[in-house]
Amino acid sequence: MQAIVVTTPGGPEVLAPSEVPDPIPGEREVPIDVRAAALNRADLLQRRGRYPAPAGASGVLGLECAGVVSALGAGTTAVCVGDRVMA
Repeated sequence: MQAIVVTTPGGPEVLAPSEVPDPIPGEREVPIDVRAAALNRADLLQRRGRYPAPAGASGVLGLECAGVVSALGAGTTAVCVGDRVMA
């Protein structure tokens, strides 16, 4: 999948488009085909190297997003593939 990644801590100039592996959903997780994303304060701090992603979490910025559920992890019952969601 395409993502904007942080190449090294710094300002906006460290952001670069990149091809990254598609996420594999864990239990009660759903991957989203993102249609819109936003950066919030945590993303900006992460970009600067001052707020690491939690262990096991994606390092891809864009904590706020909207899109369509593309798959279901085990135990997922609240949404279906194709549902429009925001996170």
